[in-house]
Amino acid sequence: MASNDRARIDAIARYGILDTAPEAAFDDVAAMAADILDAPMAMVNFVAGDRQWFKAAVGVGWNDLPLDMSICRQIMLKPGVVVVPDLTLDNRFDGNPLIHAATGLRFYAGAVLETPDGVPVGAVCVLDTVPRPDGISVRQERTLKMLAAYTMTQLELRRTTALAEAEAARAEKRGQRLALLTKGAASLLEADDAATMIHDVYALLEEPFGLDASFFYTCSDQDLRLVASAGLTPGQQRQAHRLEFGKTICGIVAETRTPAHLADIQLSDDPEAAFLRTLGLDAYLGAPLIHDDRLLGTLSFGRRGQAFSEGELGVLRTLIAQIATAIGRLRADDRLRESEARFRNMADHAPVMMWVTGPTGFCTYLNAHWYDFTGQEPGTGEGYGWLDAVHPDDRPAAGQAFATANAAQRQYRVDFRLRRADGVYRWTIDTAAPRFDDDGAYLGYVGSVIDIEERKVAETELEARVAAALAEQARIEETLRQAQKMEAVGQLTGGIAHDFNNMLAVIIGSLDLLNRRVDNQDARIRRYVDAALDGARRAANLTQRLLAFTRNQPLNPEPVDVDALVTGMTDLIRGALGADIVMETVLADGRWHVLADASQLENVVLNLAMNARDAMPEGGRLTIVTRDVVLDDDQVAAFPGLTPGDYVAITVGDTGTGMTAEVIARAFDPFFTTKEVGKGTGLGLSQVYGFARQSGGHVAIDSAPGRGTRVTISLPRQTATDPARSQGDTTAGPAPGNRGEVVLVVEDEPAVRQFSADALTELGYRVLSADGAATALRLLETHPDIALMFTDIVMPEVNGVKLAQEASWRWPGLKILFTTGYARDAIQQDGIALIGKPFTIEELATRVRQTLDG
Repeated sequence: MASNDRARIDAIARYGILDTAPEAAFDDVAAMAADILDAPMAMVNFVAGDRQWFKAAVGVGWNDLPLDMSICRQIMLKPGVVVVPDLTLDNRFDGNPLIHAATGLRFYAGAVLETPDGVPVGAVCVLDTVPRPDGISVRQERTLKMLAAYTMTQLELRRTTALAEAEAARAEKRGQRLALLTKGAASLLEADDAATMIHDVYALLEEPFGLDASFFYTCSDQDLRLVASAGLTPGQQRQAHRLEFGKTICGIVAETRTPAHLADIQLSDDPEAAFLRTLGLDAYLGAPLIHDDRLLGTLSFGRRGQAFSEGELGVLRTLIAQIATAIGRLRADDRLRESEARFRNMADHAPVMMWVTGPTGFCTYLNAHWYDFTGQEPGTGEGYGWLDAVHPDDRPAAGQAFATANAAQRQYRVDFRLRRADGVYRWTIDTAAPRFDDDGAYLGYVGSVIDIEERKVAETELEARVAAALAEQARIEETLRQAQKMEAVGQLTGGIAHDFNNMLAVIIGSLDLLNRRVDNQDARIRRYVDAALDGARRAANLTQRLLAFTRNQPLNPEPVDVDALVTGMTDLIRGALGADIVMETVLADGRWHVLADASQLENVVLNLAMNARDAMPEGGRLTIVTRDVVLDDDQVAAFPGLTPGDYVAITVGDTGTGMTAEVIARAFDPFFTTKEVGKGTGLGLSQVYGFARQSGGHVAIDSAPGRGTRVTISLPRQTATDPARSQGDTTAGPAPGNRGEVVLVVEDEPAVRQFSADALTELGYRVLSADGAATALRLLETHPDIALMFTDIVMPEVNGVKLAQEASWRWPGLKILFTTGYARDAIQQDGIALIGKPFTIEELATRVRQTLDG
């Protein structure tokens, strides 16, 4: 466990997220989790060290907790989404004051935040002060997973950005140091004496390196003499004026010809460093100035504060070496010739490509490193030949930038791709400083070229990762918006259909009763009643289509051989297509079955075939293909709620006019149609969509204008453990006789209650009515002869299911028949008697008789 804690702490440290300010991206995650899971509290938290810290929180008045009060610490032991319906019943949280307080936390649901290498660092979770025995829905679980994945994407993006910025900062610092070397080299070339040279270098380095002191000694046989210094008082200069070889640090450097680098001088008791301590220095670098194996003197730099870094030491050592060369140049007899040789020697051994131009911009010198890097023949890069090694696409901009800077006699900097000796182009940065003589006349440039390919690659990779993360975020958001839209439309449509079913139950039932009383001799009345019944049944069919879209139609799932179903429909479909359309089927040999409502599946296939027929007014080919498919995580990602696994796919394709992308986007919306007015309700494809989703599958459209359309509905394969659920047989049975049984009708809708009572009375039963659970229980107590309770499921205060549970417990022999117009109200368990609204008197007679004879 300790190693796991260490790995988690290290992972969180890499992200640099702890104790940072609120950010909109994480606040949105917490807000969305609270909203979608309907929870008063939500948070994005991290468990680190001895505490739990919240990066974002909704409904919480604190931003961290001691580790012994953390719920997520225990939850993180299990990856994925973890749901605890009642925290007080879980012994992992015994003694936790947040849970066992009078108004403590009771419910928890969270998705663990895992790094790409599987280290849990926290969770996206919601909390409630009341338990939720039913846990969360599949959609809510999927949302938590998506929010956790989005949170980790944000963290990875932060880390990648930080790494790239750090690398860019290091590259920038290297560039700055190389620029200092370039400027230092330029100042060494221009100095006429050693003291001026040392002062110029110190002035160049004082601010960027934070220098506080410098010493330049020249030497004779066994003596050092101070020639130039910085940061010393007159008294300190007198004290340091002369040194003996082997005495003090500078004397030891001169005697041994070995550089000395000291750190934490103030903590040292070295007697040779006593003078440095009196100056208050903490860090020191002293080096011998050696040229042509001759000791010319020593040069030292010191500062207060932190020690010199390796990068700073590299610059100082390079400059010291260059200074030694420059001093040697100044001491030579032939100043001009020696200056040329020394500079070339220095530049050719520099770690960067260096170059010099005259005032016209004509290049007069390129160091050896340039020719080694580019593979150009020595001398060919002079003049404007250096441009030949620049990438053709970058050459015009590079040449123009140089010409413009040279004309203005100002500093020059440009990025371009430079051809390496092996033919590979690499990104470089070219910088230069103008040179002027004592009279201010412009002499041209001294510049350097640095390979920055690694930095460019890092920047490109960062941009690609950011773009990919933003694209993935946009895709997830669009998928979520589409699912939420379809869910909202489904809820609205389902509610309308529910109310319609109640009204249609009254209309159809009343017409049924009227039909029984109409004199057969009056043909007109009979015709009017039949026409009204036909219209009501059509309205009921329309309502069923609405319920199909909302995935709330009562289904009768059973094992279905899809190939056999399609084969059995072939003649029916061919007859409906007409002579101009050729039909063919390609079947998968029926290896896999599905668990679905066979009649509804037939309607779906027929509906798709008729749509295909309408899309081919001039004739064409209709193809029905069945196949067994296995869908993986990537394939189901575009369909919220779908799980990977085995599916049976039915594809209905045509060679018709096809659809545009805009039409495909709205094809499943209820009442959307491209047909003429009166040629379609716009519920065909929405019914297909609703049936597929209610059956645990999905439907997809592949189409383009002029390319025809292929609609594929995929349903889960039936496994050996799938129960063949049934809502009960609704085929007509024997009509009940007048047996005098008593039936109690419980219905809060007055019109439906009256019709049901009249229908049952017509059928020969004695009927009692109740408008709710309280009245029903009183009637049951006073009428022990009630044989059947016929109750609606959805009622105010106490619904039909709870009423039935109470009645069954008190009167075990009581038979119960449920009714509903909305599948969400239906009871999904075997052996329950149920009749859907609207129903005819014959259907009611059959179901009542079957229930009583149970």
